[in-house]
Amino acid sequence: MIERGISEEQIKQILEGPDFVKSEGSKRRAEKAIDERKIRIVYIEEENYIKIVTVF
Repeated sequence: MIERGISEEQIKQILEGPDFVKSEGSKRRAEKAIDERKIRIVYIEEENYIKIVTVF
């Protein structure tokens, strides 16, 4: 996240209110435009937690 300039707060904001979500098997991809930048998160939602696979 640091090397891409994406904060933990932005990650939370995207997961709580994405503009778009697409399921790809067990993975989900959430997207949100923040400050004229589209940020995408690939994650797996488990029973008690969310595992972030990648952020770009």
